[in-house]
Amino acid sequence: MSDLASLVPILLGGFKTTLAIFGLTLLFSIPLGLLVAVLKMSRFRIVRYPVSFYISVMRGTPLLLQIVAIYFGSYYLGEYSGLDISFDRFPAVIAAFSVNYAAYFAEIFRGGIQSISKGQYEAAYMLGLTKPQTFFRIILPQVVKRVLPASANEVITLVKDTSLAQVIAVTELFALAKKQQAAYASIYPLFVAGVFYYVANLLLSLLFAYAERKLNYYK
Repeated sequence: MSDLASLVPILLGGFKTTLAIFGLTLLFSIPLGLLVAVLKMSRFRIVRYPVSFYISVMRGTPLLLQIVAIYFGSYYLGEYSGLDISFDRFPAVIAAFSVNYAAYFAEIFRGGIQSISKGQYEAAYMLGLTKPQTFFRIILPQVVKRVLPASANEVITLVKDTSLAQVIAVTELFALAKKQQAAYASIYPLFVAGVFYYVANLLLSLLFAYAERKLNYYK
């Protein structure tokens, strides 16, 4: 118990970094994902094709590689161009996570938007609603309900993926647990870190379940 009492405050420091990565990624990736989804549905090929390629690259390559590419790539690009465009470690992690998860959210949102029948758009037009009013008042609330389960899976995965930040020496929860593993000469700190991840994901699961129940009136 004494080991646990001394270990938990240490791991809490890393958990704060994990939560920061998690929160900032959602803050940037969800709006970006919605924008990308709209662009992916554009009738103009010059817009649709580059966006499709971006989604393909983000979903087809490891997030670990994307973190490394953004961190070191920005450094070397700045060296060769003479511009100060390099990322520090933490902003590089946020940038990599955001563009990666935006691609996944974009496909989820696109599927949700395209699942709404055209009749609802036509009915809104007959009622005199503008396109923005139709989207935000009629379509978007239904899309949120439909994409919630898939979005929940991505959000829960994000909590665990934050451990990849250690590849460029960002000290989040799992990286700190590995350091404590060496200090304790035991895998005990890793199990304690696992409890942190589990509790966080359990709370998120309960939150999404509550949100689904609240949105049941859209059936």
